[in-house]
Amino acid sequence: MTDIKLTGRAPIMLSVLRIMSGLLFFAHGTQKFLGFPGGERAGSGWAFDGPGAYAGIIELVAGALLALGLFTRPAAFIASGTMAAAYFIGHASHNFFPVNNGGDAAILYSFLFLYFVFAGSGPISLDSRR
Repeated sequence: MTDIKLTGRAPIMLSVLRIMSGLLFFAHGTQKFLGFPGGERAGSGWAFDGPGAYAGIIELVAGALLALGLFTRPAAFIASGTMAAAYFIGHASHNFFPVNNGGDAAILYSFLFLYFVFAGSGPISLDSRR
C-alpha cells in the first residue's frame, strides 16, 4: 500500500482512535459507579471519599462525549487535565518511573486526549454533523 493511500485514511483512523479511547475511558467510570466491569475499583465512586470519585464522573461524561465525538475538544481538554492530575496526585509520589508507579495509563491518556484537543474528532463524529 502506498503512503498516499495510508495518509488518505488518517482522518478515519483519528475517529477510530477517539472512539476506542473514549469507550475505554468510559469503562473506568462505569466500573466506579455501575460496578461494571467488576474489579478492585468496582462501586468505589459512590463513596465520594477522594479525588477518584470526581475522576470517575469525568471518566463517565468525557468518555461518553469522546466516544460519540460530541464536544470533543472541550471534553478532551478536561479529560487530559484530569489524567495529568491523577498521575501527579496518585502515582508520581510512589516512584519516579511510570511503569513502576502504575501511572503509565494516566500519562498515556493525558497525552492522547491532549492530541484530540488539537486534532479534533475526525469525520466519524457528531461534531462533524453539527
